[in-house]
Amino acid sequence: MQREKKWLILAAVMLGSIMGPIDASVVNVVLPTITDFFQTELVTAQWVPMIYLLMISSLLLTYGRLGDILGYRTIYLSGLAGFILSSALCGFSRSIEILIAARALQGLTAGMTMAVSYAIVVAAFPPYERGKALGITATSIAVGLAIGPTLGGFVAVYLGWRFIFYINIPIGIAGLLLAARVIPGHSMENEEGKQRLDLVGAGTAFFALFSFLFSVNRWQTLALQTRMALLFVLFSAALLFLYTERHVVQPMVNLGLFKTKTFLFANLSSMLNFMSQYVLVFLTPFYLQRILQYTPDQIGLIMVFAPLVVLMVAPFSGALSDRIGTRVLCVLGAGICALALFLMARIGVTHALDVAWRIALFGLGTGLFQSPNNSAVMGSTPKRYLGVGSAILATMRNVGMVLGIATAGAVVAYRIPLYAPGDDTAFLFALHDAYIAGAIFTSIAAFTSLIRYKDEISA
Repeated sequence: MQREKKWLILAAVMLGSIMGPIDASVVNVVLPTITDFFQTELVTAQWVPMIYLLMISSLLLTYGRLGDILGYRTIYLSGLAGFILSSALCGFSRSIEILIAARALQGLTAGMTMAVSYAIVVAAFPPYERGKALGITATSIAVGLAIGPTLGGFVAVYLGWRFIFYINIPIGIAGLLLAARVIPGHSMENEEGKQRLDLVGAGTAFFALFSFLFSVNRWQTLALQTRMALLFVLFSAALLFLYTERHVVQPMVNLGLFKTKTFLFANLSSMLNFMSQYVLVFLTPFYLQRILQYTPDQIGLIMVFAPLVVLMVAPFSGALSDRIGTRVLCVLGAGICALALFLMARIGVTHALDVAWRIALFGLGTGLFQSPNNSAVMGSTPKRYLGVGSAILATMRNVGMVLGIATAGAVVAYRIPLYAPGDDTAFLFALHDAYIAGAIFTSIAAFTSLIRYKDEISA
């Protein structure tokens, strides 16, 4: 690999990575418009965002392993090309059923790029620049989250909802052309001979993750028989997965990775921090709308403060972690996130600036935490397993998002009846309880971030 291409490789990955968060956030903004356009029920329309998340999360581990076998370039380019095609299919959809199917394909292909993006960056940069590179990579996600809601509202009003999918096409083509030119191919054979995909492990991992995430997402609406069936599939698939990975010669996920304490606890920290983040992201718009009576455009402007601060802080914290290590920054960042959520738990009927600075404070903590924590995970992953390590980290992120939203909704639903049902004051008090739950999650993340070992670096 030519060392002078490393920054072009980083730019290519960032260009491809920005579409995922944009696409997820703009769809949520225009979902009511899509529901009205197809004259369908909300329960059906909810599959548009949900199937996308389920397909991504359930296949990340498989794609990570395929990246280690076939090469990260092959998986990344295939995913990006598929994402462009599936985005066009979403825009051309003539029924809600076709749109849901196209979104499933879009999630399937988006997962390919997400699974190996960190692996590509880590392989391109030397260890002493790893944190800096991952910090810069994180800015593409922050930019996507920052511009998504505003862009989605603008596009839906002036161009129509179909164009939220069409805008992926020119961005994706530019990213594909650049990536095809600069991302190197790799020979993925090791001393054990040609690597093969563990099909049983891949299948059981998919069914375990899909049934788990679907259960968490839809538990309240499911009949008892469906719940029992999903739990049976979940536990059966999970047990078979663990058995297979311990007994096959070339497992899809080398469970020995989790014997490395830095790898184990940094992934756990990532999941917990994303749980807290999505408590904030999911509930705060409801607070702004119901308690402060803000309009959607006002809500978007306030919520943008967190990703904008992440955008400014993440490259700095990543570069600093290369010099001082990851532990201090991760603990400090997770602690600041906890402080921000505790402050949100004390908020009442107030004004926009009073909310915005708390959200910005959470963004500061997130920016300090994420890049060093990602560096800790990838730095403790042996080189021959970079694809799997990248995929596990992405899986923890997605599982954290789902669990955060589910926890936030469950706490609010459970606590409102204990106050004064139907009263906005009861809703506000329940909201405070959910914010405290989020603060507890990221406080635990601060504790687990203390576990780091300098000798656990990439082999």
